Amino acid sequence: MKHASELIKDFESEQYNELLTDIYVDEHLLAYQNGRYIAALQEFIKDFGDTEVSIFSAPGRSEVGGNHTDHQHGQVLAASINLDAIAIVAKTSDDKIQVISDGYDLITIDASDLSLVESEKETTTALIKGVAAGLKEHGHAVGGFKAYITSDVLIGAGLSSSAAFETIIGTILSGLYNNGSVSAIEIAIIGQYAENVYFGKPCGLMDQMASSVGNLVHIDFADPADPIVEKIDFDMAKSGYSLCITDTKGSHVDLTADYAAVPAEMCAVAEMLGKPVLNELSEQDIIDHMADIRTKLGDRYLLRALHYFEEVKRVEIQVASLTKGDMPAFLAAVKASGDSSFKYLQNVYTNKDIQAQNVSVALAVSDITLGSHGVSRVHGGGFAGTIQAFVENDTVETYRQAMDHVFGGGSCHVLKIRKYGGMQVL
Repeated sequence: MKHASELIKDFESEQYNELLTDIYVDEHLLAYQNGRYIAALQEFIKDFGDTEVSIFSAPGRSEVGGNHTDHQHGQVLAASINLDAIAIVAKTSDDKIQVISDGYDLITIDASDLSLVESEKETTTALIKGVAAGLKEHGHAVGGFKAYITSDVLIGAGLSSSAAFETIIGTILSGLYNNGSVSAIEIAIIGQYAENVYFGKPCGLMDQMASSVGNLVHIDFADPADPIVEKIDFDMAKSGYSLCITDTKGSHVDLTADYAAVPAEMCAVAEMLGKPVLNELSEQDIIDHMADIRTKLGDRYLLRALHYFEEVKRVEIQVASLTKGDMPAFLAAVKASGDSSFKYLQNVYTNKDIQAQNVSVALAVSDITLGSHGVSRVHGGGFAGTIQAFVENDTVETYRQAMDHVFGGGSCHVLKIRKYGGMQVL
């Protein structure tokens, strides 16, 4: 283990270029990452002094398949990306957890008192306490440390910066006090617990699982308390494609009702047929009762239910395609997912403001620009925000320029799928 000042010299001499390329996939990012790590180490020294440190990382994530299926206990395919939170960490002999996040004040927590405090909900303090409490409840050791954390996971772009933060806290405590023995899946479950119970936000497990496990991860939520998790060892970097996320700058204001209506309408169809969620029915059940669903609930309810069953099939196709290395079949399933989200799930724009269709425009520009050189689809919850595209590497720059031309410079982010989830870097 080295002092922070020693590591600064190592990064300045580019000693860790091979490691950074392995983590972040793209060698064009080496200057940026070296500079980023140096700046984080300098900040740690400024805040906590020059002492021996470890470095941890946890990535953001992108949903690849399974648009609005998790809340119906369906299946999803998600991926960790080469944007991440990094933490410069020093273990301490007391029970104080001291964390400074980039741009925020020092947070101090007593690891011997991790009780839930209602007034702390929706704060970073709650997330840190929740992860530590979850680890303790699972029988793992916790203790004090000092950390400076910085993140380049885009906030508000559907890449789950909060899951990266939860994962990095869990990974730090696993590394410092449990010899790194806490599994990635358990860290994800604890991260979800922290967000649900301590932070006060109901969320599924997809975000935390993709961030913690890494690479591409297939999750079956048939039993939400014990999801089946399968890591897909596919090297996207060698496939010739990059993952592009474009922020269409659409406003999320007044969209809460639109988001809430999707699971509500799916559940209403299930409940009409005597089940709490769609996963407990078959697609044939829906087809057999189409007339009744249309009469009693309405056509959009029916269409969204049909989307669910077809989308779960597409997740399975994507997983099988990647396992076999069949990139064309995978891309076809991604495109079909996007088409279904537009036509049947209907989460590409809100019908409360039909003139504001940023996502629709982004998908149209993508189709025109990419042709046969890539595919695109709505990303995440939909209605506004971001789209996702898998683009041939030789077409990436043309695509980026086209999207930035429409939505402003820096709107299109060219990403790679990284093979590591939460990890100790050094």
